[in-house]
Amino acid sequence: MDDKTRADNDLTETDGRPVDIRDLMPDAEPAGPLGLSFLPRFEFSPINARRWQNFKANGRGYWSLWIFMTIFVLTLFAELIANDKPIFIHYDGKTYFPIIRTYPDTEFGDVLGTAADYRDPYLQKFLDEHHAIEIWPPIRFSYNTINDRPPSAFPSKPTWLLTQADCDYAAKNGYAKCGTLETNWLGTDDQGRDVLARLIYGFRISVLFGLVLTIVSSVIGIAAGAVQGYFGGWTDLLFQRFIEIWTSVPELYLLLIISSVLVPGFFVLLGILLLFSWVRLVGLVRAEFLRGRNFEYIQAARALGVSNKVIMFRHLLPNAMVATMTFLPFVMSSSVMTLTALDFLGFGLPPGSPSLGELLSQAKANLQAPWLGLTGFFTVALMLSLLIFIGEAVRDAFDPRKTYA
Repeated sequence: MDDKTRADNDLTETDGRPVDIRDLMPDAEPAGPLGLSFLPRFEFSPINARRWQNFKANGRGYWSLWIFMTIFVLTLFAELIANDKPIFIHYDGKTYFPIIRTYPDTEFGDVLGTAADYRDPYLQKFLDEHHAIEIWPPIRFSYNTINDRPPSAFPSKPTWLLTQADCDYAAKNGYAKCGTLETNWLGTDDQGRDVLARLIYGFRISVLFGLVLTIVSSVIGIAAGAVQGYFGGWTDLLFQRFIEIWTSVPELYLLLIISSVLVPGFFVLLGILLLFSWVRLVGLVRAEFLRGRNFEYIQAARALGVSNKVIMFRHLLPNAMVATMTFLPFVMSSSVMTLTALDFLGFGLPPGSPSLGELLSQAKANLQAPWLGLTGFFTVALMLSLLIFIGEAVRDAFDPRKTYA
C-alpha cells in the first residue's frame, strides 16, 4: 500500500464517510489578518460569575466601586492635573517636557543656570514674546506651590467666593487685584498652597498607603493564621500567646519612640504600622483552618501523601479566603483612617507632605477659614463611605446563602 492510499484510508471513517480535516486539528481561535491567533478570552467560573452578579445586585456598592476607581485612577496622574510646570513647551524649534525633565533657565533666555521657574513673570514674558506654545495642566499649582499673588492674607478664600468687598480690601491693602488673580478653586491653606492641588495629591497618598498596608498585612496575617490553624497543638498555643503579648504593646508610644529616632516618612510609617496591623486577620483565618483541617477530603489528601504546603495553600486557603475577602475593604478603610489620624496629630508623614489629616489639622487651627474644614471633612467622608459600600457589596458577593442558592 502506497503512502497516498494509506493517507486516504486514515481520513475515512469506518462507515465510509470522509472525515473533515478540520475535525482532526486542535481547537484554536480564528487567525487574525497577520496569521496570529487572537488571545484567549477571560471567562469567570460559574461560581465567580454568580458572585459577580451578587456584587452588581448591590447597586450602591457597584457604583461606589466605579466612582472610587475613577477618582483613584485620576489621582494617579496628579502631575498632569495639578502642577506648576507645563506639560509641553515648543520654543525656538525645540520641544520640551518640563513635567518629566528639569531644564535650566538658560534654555529660556536667562543666565543664572538654575532650574527654570515657569511661574516666573519674566520667563512667561520671554516665552510670549517668542511665540512659544505651552500646554499647562488644568490647575497651575502643585501641592507645594505657594500662591505669591493672593487676594488676602493666608489662608485666602476660594476665588469664586470673593465679593466686591474682598476685591476692594485687596486693592486697598496692597494685595493682588481681583482681575489678576490665579484661580484657587478651594482657596489656599495657611501657607499659601492651593487646597485643591493638595487634596488631589493627598487622596492619592492616602489610598496608596492604605492599599499597600492592607495587602502586605493581609498576606502576613493569612500566612500566620494558616500555620496556626492547620498545625494546631503547641504551634497554635505558642503563636496565640505571642500575639496576645504583641498586641498589648502600646502602638502610639512605640510610634513616638521610633519617630524620635528615625525621620518619619512613607515607608518608615508603613513599617511601623505593619508591625501591628498584620494580626487583624489571624483569628479569622485560624478559625477557618481549624474547621477545615478535619474535613474528609483533607484527611484523604494526607493519606495519599500530599504535602502540607499543597494542602494548606491549594485546598484549605481558597475556603478561608471567602470569609477573608469580605473584611479587606474594611481593613483598607481602617488603614486610611489610621494615616489620617496620625497626620492630624502630627505623627504621620513629614511636614509639607500633602495629607488629608494635615488639612484637617489646619482647619482646626484656622476656624475663620471654613473651606479648609469642609474640604477635608467631605473628602474623608466620601472616601470612607465608598470603601464601606464596596465592602458591603463584597460581603453580599461572597455570602454562601446567595452564592449557592
